[in-house]
Amino acid sequence: MSPALLVLAAFLALSLGLGVLAQRGKAMSLEQWAVGGRGFGTLFVFLLTAGEVYTTFTFLGGSGWAYGHGAPAFYIPCYGAIAYAISYFILPPIWRYAAEHRLHSQADFFAAKYRSPALGVLVAVVSVSALMPYLVLQLKGLGIIVSEMSYGAVSPVAAVWTGIIALVAYVTVSGVHGSAWTSVLKDVMILVVVVSLGVILPQRYYGGWQPMFEAIEKAKPGFFALPERGLSVSWFVSTVLLSAVGFYMWPHTFASTYTAKNANVLRRNAAMMPLYQLVLLFVFMTGFVAVLQVPGLRGADADLSLLRLSKQAFSPWTVGFIGAAGLLTALVPGSMILVTASTILAKNVYRLFAPAADDRRLAIVARLAVPVLALAAALLTLHGGTAIVPLLLMGFSLVTQLAPSLFLALGTRPLATSAGAIAGLLVGETIVAWMSFGGVTLAKLFPSWPPGVTDLNVGVIALAANGAVLAAVSLATAPRRARDIE
Repeated sequence: MSPALLVLAAFLALSLGLGVLAQRGKAMSLEQWAVGGRGFGTLFVFLLTAGEVYTTFTFLGGSGWAYGHGAPAFYIPCYGAIAYAISYFILPPIWRYAAEHRLHSQADFFAAKYRSPALGVLVAVVSVSALMPYLVLQLKGLGIIVSEMSYGAVSPVAAVWTGIIALVAYVTVSGVHGSAWTSVLKDVMILVVVVSLGVILPQRYYGGWQPMFEAIEKAKPGFFALPERGLSVSWFVSTVLLSAVGFYMWPHTFASTYTAKNANVLRRNAAMMPLYQLVLLFVFMTGFVAVLQVPGLRGADADLSLLRLSKQAFSPWTVGFIGAAGLLTALVPGSMILVTASTILAKNVYRLFAPAADDRRLAIVARLAVPVLALAAALLTLHGGTAIVPLLLMGFSLVTQLAPSLFLALGTRPLATSAGAIAGLLVGETIVAWMSFGGVTLAKLFPSWPPGVTDLNVGVIALAANGAVLAAVSLATAPRRARDIE
């Protein structure tokens, strides 16, 4: 066994062990399995949130976009910082309502707030539909990382199946507790690896950051400026706003809010998390180094830039350590996605057909759903070729459509009706699906329009239509709703 593969195997075993042991001393009821008994303090919530945020997208997609696109990659740290500022205001009321009503999923919140089981089911469908591409993204990244960093000793297919087995094992046993404990290991590894790469590699190949930027700008003039068309200023601003608004609309990120022991934990995390965005800059530095040192990567292969450069620069032992950090960026968010999606299926879908099911029965159903979802995600992973960032952007467009009805429900009573929320969500999701899967863009629809309009992120267009329909239908149905309440 090569040194790199030995290190990868050791960290996979360590993460599996931590995940399984995390359930010791706890009765794994649905409350414990899905939301950790609502007892996590500031550190665990911070690590859990960071575990969800810093994924294979950060490790591969961030460096890949820095390598392939230059300046547009900076949308990633921008939206995260804005999202954390938003979270300071929206997460405490969400937590208080969820704790009072013993909610376990994002769909629970919508169903309870709007007193609409139909809306809860629709949100559940949207949630699982968005989570599956996100889980595919993690597995896709896992396959790339293990195959590359084992020098081809393990194929991407074998890596995906091995990762799935590990995930199913500790998620089924420990639930969110397993995710929390493995996130501790992951965050330490990511900080050490990413910061080291972002400092050492520019110094080794260029003599520092400034000489690196100068060399790239000389070889590729305009690389660090936003283009006039395509990934232009219009695209950048609309994508930052869309991603910031949609950040906590991700069902697993939303549900991690429920694990906090009080609302102040969430406020402290909102203050600390923007500092963690600085880690992304070191990821970008590694991608920038590779521009001239590992030339020729095109399309989805740009996601390999960090891995290829690491193999070129370091010994197999170090390569194995870097690969282990990347492995954990897939396992931790992957485990949270499985916990969340399984809980949604149990609470918001299965319970429709078995309304008398108690929490014990729901916990069993949620655990049984884990291997089913994992198998579906593995099959989707092995039959897709989409690059990492576009896959994430599509998911963001889907979940962000939940934002209007959520924001209007943060008060004592929703400012919209359930009919308005349902209508707006259906319109928004339909537009996203039509434009994303049909390859439709504003530039194709209106070729003579200026790029300031045609380069807008399609999710923003869908969000605007969503909000307009939500408002119109809510106004039309509000009197009837008022009479029903009376």
